[in-house]
Amino acid sequence: MQFDFAVVAIFLAMAFVIVGIALLLGRFVRPSNPDPVKSQTYECGEQPIGSGWFNFNPRFYQLALLFLVFDVEIALTWPVAVVARRWIAEGRGWLAVIEILLFIAIMVAALAFLWGRGDLDWMREIGVLPHDDESVPKAAATQPPEAE
Repeated sequence: MQFDFAVVAIFLAMAFVIVGIALLLGRFVRPSNPDPVKSQTYECGEQPIGSGWFNFNPRFYQLALLFLVFDVEIALTWPVAVVARRWIAEGRGWLAVIEILLFIAIMVAALAFLWGRGDLDWMREIGVLPHDDESVPKAAATQPPEAE
């Protein structure tokens, strides 16, 4: 056990040493020609327009997390699927099927929850009026007030 840990520790130490030497040698070898044009943001060969700081739509983030959830689902289901044939031969096949079905049921419930909340709708209304007064037409309520 200690030998296994020593091998891993030596491997990590050598990795840090090699990377450190490569970075140190690169500092002496590469040219250093600072230029304001080189410091600009690169936008596929086009001149940058505006600032790099802008409001980012959080729905991109939500969809990326949703993708990761289902990607992890596949990653966690795969090992059970790999050993399922051996478990069936040993008479424990029902355990593999129950594990996979339970896990997929939890993921489907999470998907239904997100779908019900409207997180999967790409185009949705930004906000809801704080009051639902029938005396105020909704089109007029969403218009910005005019300057007097």
